[in-house]
Amino acid sequence: MRDRSGLPDPELPVSRFADLPLLPSLVASLGDQSITRPTEIQASTLPHLLDGEGLLGVSETGSGKTLAYVLPLLHRLKSLELAGSMVADEGRPRGLVLVPGRELGEQVAKVFKGLTHGTRLRVRVALGGSAKRVARRAVAGKFEILVASPGRLLQLVDSGELRLDDVRMLVFDEADQVIDPGFLPVARRIVGACAPRVQPIAFSATLPASLESVIDELFGSTLLIVRTQGSGQLVSTLRVDNRQVPHGDRRSLLVEVLAESPQTPTLLFANTRSQCDRIAEWLHEAGVAHALYRGEMERVARRRNLRAFRNGEVHLLLTTDLGGRGLDIDGVDRVVNVHLPREVDNYLHRAGRTARAGRDGVVVNLVTDRDQRLLDKVAALGSR
Repeated sequence: MRDRSGLPDPELPVSRFADLPLLPSLVASLGDQSITRPTEIQASTLPHLLDGEGLLGVSETGSGKTLAYVLPLLHRLKSLELAGSMVADEGRPRGLVLVPGRELGEQVAKVFKGLTHGTRLRVRVALGGSAKRVARRAVAGKFEILVASPGRLLQLVDSGELRLDDVRMLVFDEADQVIDPGFLPVARRIVGACAPRVQPIAFSATLPASLESVIDELFGSTLLIVRTQGSGQLVSTLRVDNRQVPHGDRRSLLVEVLAESPQTPTLLFANTRSQCDRIAEWLHEAGVAHALYRGEMERVARRRNLRAFRNGEVHLLLTTDLGGRGLDIDGVDRVVNVHLPREVDNYLHRAGRTARAGRDGVVVNLVTDRDQRLLDKVAALGSR
């Protein structure tokens, strides 16, 4: 892969979306949302993507990666339509976005639909966690763009209800989660089913060696890597507050931290479902209102709890790393690592739920001696 790190190419200065060769209808739709200037990752990648290059974008969470691929998809597919090449067949999209889970997929579809008033392109979703009949109904007609989770996508392909041979642009969102060595056979199937000259696009907050090797396996040297200056680091608007757990009493320290700012929208992180359940008991006994969001819950309950947190009905959402990836929740001002993760990448994903898009935020870490190695690695991120 060709690696380009840091700021946009000096030959491609982009300070406004109007400076890009985007369809006027897209620029107008952005303006309707008061979006006029691209973020660093958008300015770094959009010229290449609009030029048809395959690309892997690596950028910190909350930096605007979704819009960085949504705009080129809408631009290219609408341009094909304006040139007289219309979608002719049912269940045969031209743009495909793969996401690791339902919640992120719904967020991505919402971004697309906020920009399709002028283009009139049709966006469908086929995600795990919903009834298969819902996905089958979604892909039954003619449409241009599909947002899908890999498992549900292959079900529809295998049943013959979906064809990928006209897919011109293939996006892996949260690529470090969607693509790993175990997923390689599935990825090969999906890539092989797309149009021969499909434009591969991937975005990720981190670039672990496993992801880089799989990307190389799939696309070889054809993919350009673009990293922003803040990739793999904590954002400058994030404050880190390390609290030593006294005498192993994590419960008392947690209650103390939460009492300091009880109305602050907060994500609480644990490493396992059993830790989540134990923390939930502590909060219940202390009379602290909260909602739970973890695996092995009824999906309806999980979605209801997430909605209650988004709507401000409850100020604490207790979760595992399931909530650390892909969720874009406005107004999360604090993250508390009740149990710190083992890997730096997971720490970055968790911390990235706050201090998004230039906002201030704080991550509070409940620290024991065993966490020192991780904290040393996190501290080193800021000195690169």
